[in-house]
Amino acid sequence: MKQFVDDEGLVWVASVKERPGEDYKGRFGFVMIPEGGGSEVELEDVRWNSLNTAERTLLTMSSKELKRRLHSALGRKGRVRTGS
Repeated sequence: MKQFVDDEGLVWVASVKERPGEDYKGRFGFVMIPEGGGSEVELEDVRWNSLNTAERTLLTMSSKELKRRLHSALGRKGRVRTGS
């Protein structure tokens, strides 16, 4: 898990969510959860085959990259946030 602050000053946690099932391919997905509660945002196009790879990737992502991905995911869901 990795915390970052969006353009509006809200703290988010980038994390990994496991999909149940027999198929391992793409079992681990990328989610962002607002700290303190709220609806998680799943980045459905980002998936990994192992938890180790997913966690390693998250740890190497910059705050700028996490903010960019959050903005993109919110826009696709029609939840574009205002901010600089």
